[in-house]
Amino acid sequence: MSKYSTVDTHDGTFQAYVAHPDVLPAPAIVVIQEIFGVNADIRDTCDELALQGYIAVSPDLFWRMEPGVDMSDQSEAEWKKGFAFYTAFDYDAGIADIAATIEMARSLPGTNGKVGLMGYCLGGLMTFITTARKGADVSVVYYGGSMEEHLDEANNIKNPLLVHLGAEDEYISKEAQKSIIEALKETAIAQVFTYPGCRHAFARHRGIHYDKDAAALSNSRTADFFQLHLR
Repeated sequence: MSKYSTVDTHDGTFQAYVAHPDVLPAPAIVVIQEIFGVNADIRDTCDELALQGYIAVSPDLFWRMEPGVDMSDQSEAEWKKGFAFYTAFDYDAGIADIAATIEMARSLPGTNGKVGLMGYCLGGLMTFITTARKGADVSVVYYGGSMEEHLDEANNIKNPLLVHLGAEDEYISKEAQKSIIEALKETAIAQVFTYPGCRHAFARHRGIHYDKDAAALSNSRTADFFQLHLR
């Protein structure tokens, strides 16, 4: 079962997609969008998490610019609009919105009080930064763009963290990936996996660079990670 719920902040309210499992109580997982909004891919991800027994919540991070953004990666116009949102996006406001969503998710009827955080691309970066500054019970990053620019915050991460990187990611260079791996390798609570031959967004369901095998492997690792730390 899925629906939309309202998240309250000190400067306004916004909507979040919520997918519920059949059996409650359950842990919650907050899913952070890419530059295309809370679109079909993100909603599919939430629905899949619900089938695994989680309450999945995805906040509309672009609400201050344009509420309800719902695009794909299939046209040049959508890419152009998505990058415009990315360029204008206020990271600090986004972190506050994610923190508010985590608190909302933690207090939803039927939750067991535990909340995981995961995100893709822009959402992966926001997951990493929010984990460092606000924390969660467990966090998963899929190919967080520009993550290498925020590695000075890695030492602030106190909860388990899993990172997935495509080895041939056109937005996260091999040098950047090496920096990410180096920064996290001494952290006992962090794991980083790379996927040979995969480009950016290899786990996006209908994405132009979707890799079925890598998506299945990374999602399996994510499922095991959440099972370990949220159950």
